Amino acid sequence: MNLLFTPNHIQLLNSCYPSTSALLTSGPEYSPNSQELSRLTYYASNHPDKIAKLGNELEKRLRSECRKAQSGNLRARASLLITLAIFRSLAIECRRDINLITASLVASIEATLSSIASDLEVAARAASVFTTWTTYTNGQLIGTDNALTKSYIASLRLFASLSSSEAKDTETRNRTRLVGFAALTGAINSEALYNDSVQFWTQVSILMRPVLRALLQMELGTLEEQAAGVKDAPISPYLAEFRTRPALERRAASIHLHIDGENGPSMSEVSSAALRALFSLLGNVNGSQLDRIMRSSFDNLDELKAWRYVEHCCWFAQKAAEWSQYQYRFAVPTWLVERLVESKDAGSDEIQKVLTMMVTTVFKSSVPLINLSTSDILSNLMSLVVQRVSFNPEDDLLSPLVECISSLGCHVYYSDQIHDLAGELIARISSIEAHGVVSRKHPDYAASRAQAIRCLLMGLSGLLHAANKNEQDSSEDGKPSHNAHKDTGIRDRSSLRSKIPPDMWQDTINLLCDENFGVRTAYAEALVYYITHEMPKHCDDRDLTKQRTAINGSLKQTAFLNSLFHTADIGSKLLHAIHAYLYILLTSSSLNPETSTTTSLDSSPNNTLPTFNVQSATPLTESHPDLPHSSTPSQTRPYRSRKLSMALRLLQSSPQGLSGNACACLKDHSEALNILMTIHRQLPIRALITGVPMLLALDGACDLRTEDTRNPRVCAIKIIIATTWLNIGKVWESPELVTIAEKALSPWPSSNPLPKVSTASLGSYYPPQDPDSLLSLQIPAEWDDVDREKALLLIGSSQKVQRATGLDQEQLLSMFSTKWTAESVLKDSVEKPGSFEATLRGDGVSPLIRISPGLMHIDNRSLASLARSTRGVGVTDLREALEGRSNMSNPNLARPSSISTLDHTSSILNDIKLTKTRSRTRNKRTVPSGPGEVRDVLNKLGLGKQNGSLLKPSFPLQQRS
Repeated sequence: MNLLFTPNHIQLLNSCYPSTSALLTSGPEYSPNSQELSRLTYYASNHPDKIAKLGNELEKRLRSECRKAQSGNLRARASLLITLAIFRSLAIECRRDINLITASLVASIEATLSSIASDLEVAARAASVFTTWTTYTNGQLIGTDNALTKSYIASLRLFASLSSSEAKDTETRNRTRLVGFAALTGAINSEALYNDSVQFWTQVSILMRPVLRALLQMELGTLEEQAAGVKDAPISPYLAEFRTRPALERRAASIHLHIDGENGPSMSEVSSAALRALFSLLGNVNGSQLDRIMRSSFDNLDELKAWRYVEHCCWFAQKAAEWSQYQYRFAVPTWLVERLVESKDAGSDEIQKVLTMMVTTVFKSSVPLINLSTSDILSNLMSLVVQRVSFNPEDDLLSPLVECISSLGCHVYYSDQIHDLAGELIARISSIEAHGVVSRKHPDYAASRAQAIRCLLMGLSGLLHAANKNEQDSSEDGKPSHNAHKDTGIRDRSSLRSKIPPDMWQDTINLLCDENFGVRTAYAEALVYYITHEMPKHCDDRDLTKQRTAINGSLKQTAFLNSLFHTADIGSKLLHAIHAYLYILLTSSSLNPETSTTTSLDSSPNNTLPTFNVQSATPLTESHPDLPHSSTPSQTRPYRSRKLSMALRLLQSSPQGLSGNACACLKDHSEALNILMTIHRQLPIRALITGVPMLLALDGACDLRTEDTRNPRVCAIKIIIATTWLNIGKVWESPELVTIAEKALSPWPSSNPLPKVSTASLGSYYPPQDPDSLLSLQIPAEWDDVDREKALLLIGSSQKVQRATGLDQEQLLSMFSTKWTAESVLKDSVEKPGSFEATLRGDGVSPLIRISPGLMHIDNRSLASLARSTRGVGVTDLREALEGRSNMSNPNLARPSSISTLDHTSSILNDIKLTKTRSRTRNKRTVPSGPGEVRDVLNKLGLGKQNGSLLKPSFPLQQRS
């Protein structure tokens, strides 16, 4: 019986509860009286000022009921369930004013879960109230109201503990976890998560722990199947469009327990709920929030000690990138690499290895990653390789790092991306090759240097291989692009990427003659792949053949062939360098220029070399004036000069008749043969022009000056020469040449007695091999080599060769018989300094600067300062001569005798005034005067009679009869 002075809202609230005697029989629904509940909600929705009072009253009752229910009072437990149902109804009907009841509602949920969280039915009713609130709240009170924020965070922790329940009974454990994930999913789809950035970090750290725990307990096959279902079929259309629908149009999800008599939920359903929560979270966050999610995930992985689940970690990284919004996916691999670089503490090797594999998994996936800074990632990975090698050349992390660098080629988004990445790798390789990774006095200097170069070379070849494979996959008919995504409709543009030019690759050719055998092997593999897949895109001999057939006249034919001979053709330039270094590898007795013996000028019959100091800072500048000066501003030219100096030094160690000790092992000869055969298959015309003279020179170097006919070194080179001739005969369809080559190789056990080249998987790390001695070569009792004169005659008389080159037999024989020396080829492989660089060195004034004053009538002070000694005559002089202004008495109209930048205030530093300098007599400009001044000015401009002026006409004047 209600008292007379009881407020109306209290009377309406009391009427919603069944009588005390009927509380125990109100189950299993435990719902309030429907008619009275409708009156209460109608009253509250029309009297917003009473909503807060109703909330406070319900919270007070709920706390009292929780204390009694905790003691085992069944009536209090039933009343508690009814109170939670009233809370939910008020939240739904008063959703416009949900903030008025928020504090009481969230505090009540915290009190309920803190008191009797073990009661699954009560927990489910509390979770249903919580998801109702998360559906309609705007989240503005989170982070603003301290008491509410603490209650909300505490409630999240309690639901997260339910999601990680470890109850002994399997059915109870799975039911509890499903209730917890239902509440967490409501929080993930609520504005309360995203409103405050500070509280977002706290909430995410709570949400990710049960999700990761559930995923780690499932097999990957099951997770993959469930992930496909989660992506294709969201929880409900209201949750899928949750953040885009107005709050008043949303529907709150109702959480119910398992129905008695049915089979209990399985662990698969729990993992599916965890995946749906993760999918909703990743699909709603931006870039900075995604970064916080990744950081929180790895903090939880540390606490869970889950790094031993390598496959699960890689799967999580891939799904994190795939399920994130398209424009923010790049944050996943970027943060992974940052974490990889930061984790340098002792005992973090396992974590670094897993992180590297996670980055590789993301890159190898078909998920597009726009806005990805591949250059920064590559720089970090290279620095990490160098760092690990410097501490331990046999580090276990090197293998996954090489694979990670290679996987960058799977994502190509602009035409020069692979070009730029390869340039950075080549630059780092050149730097390590010159300076190493540790001090030269360090005992591991040689080992760490070789290992770092090998790892970067493997990464470089793997990078190109991944890009080419991606291009092939995207160009196949009927198959989607590797970097295409069905949700975005963006097509792959990797097929338009720029190939690596030969002049860039040429900076690495010296590694063919590196002192370390492992470096030589790794580089030979990378070089073969480059010649096969990258170089033909720049130097396609088929295109050259088409150009030759369209050329008429011997002059143009000669120009065409000169382009192949000359260093101006980047393809021929690289091939010349390759053949020169192969010659050095096969003929030198030492590959260490610092320890090679200094021989006299007549010690080498094939190369006449001057002596020089390799340790000099400016090598070869005195004895070889053609080489660029060390003061050139180019960054690559000093390295090329140094490399050329070392290569020429190695040429001095070539003994007469190759009778000395060999530096190249048997596998080096196999690699050299593989390179030569690849060149002749991929670039037949250039290979013929650049390679045949080298073969003849190499054959001449093998002329024995001793009676030892079973020298293993000479035999191995003869095998290379004969096999190369055999390959040339097959490429150019010359059966006679094939016959004589096969005859020379017939005494050997097989057609190629050299050991086979190992075909390692590109982009994967493999340990260095041990070199094998030439003494292991089985030499037959009697054998003969290819007659080089006969072979040269056959290739010169080939009709196919003549059609391809446009030369007859005599011209071909003359071209092939040209004396070939490795020294001349190496010197031509280094770029000559340009005229502008010569000007900066003081070698003279650039022709452009010299003629510029004659073309420009403006007062160009910068040109005058650079070429003040060669002041030309301009158009102004001609105008003054025609108008007679030079005889005018006004001195202000006369031009100064000389111009210097010191005579004017700097346009950049306005406050600094330089001291004026007196003009020199030899720089004074003579103003034309007299009857012949116009003629003199025309002559100086090159428009009259030729008088040696700096400005020449484009075509010579036709002589009149």
